[in-house]
Amino acid sequence: MALRCAGLLLSKELSSSLQQQMRSLGTSSRLFASDFLKNSPNTALDKSLLNRYRNLKTPDGRCQVTYLWVDGTGENVRLKDRVLDKIPAGVQDLPKWQYDGSSTYQSQGENSDTVLVPRAIYKDPFKPGKNDIIVMCDTYLADGTPTPSNKRHDLQTAIAKVEHEEPWFGIEQEYTLLDVDGRPFGWPANGFPAAQGPYYCGVGADRVYARDLVEAHTLACLYAGIDFGGTNAEVMPAQWEFQVGPSLGMKASDDLWVSRYILQRIAEEFGVVVTFDPKPVDGPWNGAGAHTNFSTKDMRADGGMKAIEAAIEKLSKHQERHIRAYDPKEGKDNERRLVGRLETSSIDKFSWGVANRGVSVRIPQGVANAGKGYLEDRRPSSNCDPYAVCNALVRTCLLNE
Repeated sequence: MALRCAGLLLSKELSSSLQQQMRSLGTSSRLFASDFLKNSPNTALDKSLLNRYRNLKTPDGRCQVTYLWVDGTGENVRLKDRVLDKIPAGVQDLPKWQYDGSSTYQSQGENSDTVLVPRAIYKDPFKPGKNDIIVMCDTYLADGTPTPSNKRHDLQTAIAKVEHEEPWFGIEQEYTLLDVDGRPFGWPANGFPAAQGPYYCGVGADRVYARDLVEAHTLACLYAGIDFGGTNAEVMPAQWEFQVGPSLGMKASDDLWVSRYILQRIAEEFGVVVTFDPKPVDGPWNGAGAHTNFSTKDMRADGGMKAIEAAIEKLSKHQERHIRAYDPKEGKDNERRLVGRLETSSIDKFSWGVANRGVSVRIPQGVANAGKGYLEDRRPSSNCDPYAVCNALVRTCLLNE
């Protein structure tokens, strides 16, 4: 999967100095506090004031833990912080925690205690302590059953059955930057920018907006321990993409949720809004997807094209199931995006091809030339739950459900 970048190879070399770099980025948000963002409350705050407190030493043996989870919408994250008196060696050392699920669309008020179960640990680029962490959690009702929005549980069950297949996932996350009034960031107040064409992978102040925010996100994700593959400006102005993976099993999905959180936190400091809506602007503008690259040990081996084509044949028989799994509104969001043009397939018809970006599933040209590799499912929406997407791929292609 061609998602790796040189930065990923250097991630283990990043030291605590990166954390200092990330903290200093907060002051640059003042550069944006102009008339363009005059309605953004966060740009009015002097981020440098926080540094005097970040420079205070955390007591030995104590750390801050950000518990992160997916709420009942299936597309937004929530979080709360906890101070621990012991440095955890792994998720097994982290306590479960409760929260009010009635305030996150996950339970009723009369029985609202909902349980967070820690699953994956990341270094925290926002907190000052060297042992401060983010922990990705999944959620359970008081009786111990997974909440309806806990898609991670289903994926973990499926992955456990196919570990011998060594499934890899890589996800290409597209998103759009907005001002607080909902206008795409950098677009003229009255009217539209020039038509699509010069913006994709572009350079220049008239073509690319908020690159410093995007590069801050890359640094923070590498520091956190995410398998971060790279980033690029996308086809619509104010639209960007980053990639996670390829990673084995659960990691790409966990990484995507945490990297989304990190992106939104950094944008919060800049006073900019991130939307993962798959069609943020009506008309002749590209939508936003989360193209998902998938492979198994057999697909990556010599002669793997046969296994790739067999997986595509299975996918062709379950279009409706996958469409329901590929956005949090069971296809309603993708109805606005998968219209058979603007580099998308039709939501009603399965298709595949080599090097064709207008199909449901694409085989990259390099894969076709090598006769092995991976397939790219182009249908998942930008606001998809990656747990649900990867679960559908595993169950269709490997468990034959």
